[in-house]
Amino acid sequence: MKNRLRELRAQQGWSQQALADHLDVSRQTVNALETGKYDPSLPLAFKIGRVFKLKIEEIFDDEVEA
Repeated sequence: MKNRLRELRAQQGWSQQALADHLDVSRQTVNALETGKYDPSLPLAFKIGRVFKLKIEEIFDDEVEA
């Protein structure tokens, strides 16, 4: 699943660790999310949305590229 986490994190001037602290996850989890190696659980996706004050659909794209 594609997402805008890296872009949104950069706009805030946060490191991966800073975002991880906001989300109460590990830095490795943030890295895996940003690189598309891990899709968040629904509760984590909502938490990410709250941190950035965006709807989940504004952060994550579930469409598969052909």
